[in-house]
Amino acid sequence: MKILYHHRTASKDGQAVHIEEMIAALRAQGHEVRVVAPAVSHAGQMGENVGWVHRLRSALPNALYELFELSYSLVAYRRLAQAAKAFQPDVIYERYNLYLLAGVLLKRRLRIPLLLEVNAPLVFERSQHSGGLALPRLARWAEGLAWRSADIVLPVTQVLASHVRAYGVVDARITVIPNGINRAHFAAAPAPTFAKAQRGLSGKLVLGFTGFVREWHGVDRVIRWMATPAAPGNVHLAIVGDGPVRHDLEGLAKQLGLSDRVTFTGVIHRDQVPDWVAAFDIALQPAVVPYASPLKLMEYLVLGKAIIAPRTPNLREVLTDGENALLFDADESAGFEQALSRLCTEDVLRDKLSSGARDTIEALDLTWDGNARRVVGLAASLISRTSATRLQRGA
Repeated sequence: MKILYHHRTASKDGQAVHIEEMIAALRAQGHEVRVVAPAVSHAGQMGENVGWVHRLRSALPNALYELFELSYSLVAYRRLAQAAKAFQPDVIYERYNLYLLAGVLLKRRLRIPLLLEVNAPLVFERSQHSGGLALPRLARWAEGLAWRSADIVLPVTQVLASHVRAYGVVDARITVIPNGINRAHFAAAPAPTFAKAQRGLSGKLVLGFTGFVREWHGVDRVIRWMATPAAPGNVHLAIVGDGPVRHDLEGLAKQLGLSDRVTFTGVIHRDQVPDWVAAFDIALQPAVVPYASPLKLMEYLVLGKAIIAPRTPNLREVLTDGENALLFDADESAGFEQALSRLCTEDVLRDKLSSGARDTIEALDLTWDGNARRVVGLAASLISRTSATRLQRGA
C-alpha cells in the first residue's frame, strides 16, 4: 500500500514519538510511506520545543496567529498535492491539528480515502489553555469540517471519540486506536537491580515519572508526601524529563530537605528512557488529561511496573484497579497519597500489579505494529469501497 502521511508537528516530544513509530511500523510491514511535514531537527532530544513557532505565537495577537494557522493549510496543500502527483498514493493518513485542512482539500480533489488521527479535541483544549481562542466560531468550523470530511476518524480513546461524535460523525466512521509501544525499543532494558545500580540507587524504593512535567501533573504532591512519616525512608523520586515546573520542584525538594532523594534528569535522548524506567519500582501517573492516551503509561506497562493512576474513564479503558494498576479517586483530597503509602508497603501487591502490567500490552495489543495493522486494514477496506464506487459510476 502507498500511504501519504501528513502532519504539522514540529516539536520533539511525545507527538514526535507517535509519528516516528507509526511510520516505522508501517514501513516494517512492507508499505510505502511518503511523509509531508515541517522540516525539524532529528537530534532525538525529547521534550524540546520548536523555538520559532513559540516566538511567532508570542509575537502575534491570537486572532492573527489563528488566521496564520488556517492560511498554512494552503501551503501544506500545495506540498501535499505535489507529493501526491509524484507518489500516486492509495490513501492519505493525516495527524489532526487545528485549522489544518490540507488533507481534506486533497481528498476532495483526488477522491482518495482520508484517515484522520485525532489525539485531542483542540478547540476544547485551546479554549481552556494557551490564552484561549480568539476566533472560536472559525475554530469550531475548521474542526468540524476536518472530522466530518475524513472517511475514518481515529481518536486515541473512547472518551475522545465522544467529542468526535458531538460534531455529527457517525460511529461507523470512528475507530479508537490507543497509543502503543515499540517492544523492541524496550527489550534491551536492564533488570531493575542493575538499572538502579547504574544510577546509584541500589537499595532504594524508586518512584518514577517520565515526560514533560507540568504543574497540573501534581508531582509536587509526591515530594510533599515524601516529607511525611507515611513515606519509607528509602524512597527516592526520579523525574525523567523536564518541564516548566522543574525549578519549582527542585526548590520544594530543597526546602523540605529532600534534595538528595529526588533526581531530575532534564531532557534526555529517548534511547535512555527504557534504562531509567527499568529502575522504577512504582511508576507514577498522578494526573491525566481526561481524553488522552498517555505514552508514559505504555512505557510503564511494557516494563511491568506497578502503576499508580487516577480512576478516570480514559485510563480505565486500559487499566483495571488491583490487576495492572492501583487506581485512586482524584476527587479525594488524599487519595493519591494514600495509594503511595499503600503500594510502598505492600510488596505482594506491587508484584501482582507488575505482572498484570506486563500482560496488558499483549492482551490489548498496545503496540505500534498492532496499530499499523489496524490502520492498514481500515485503509484497505476504504480503498476497496472507493474502487467499487468508481466501477459503478463507470458502468
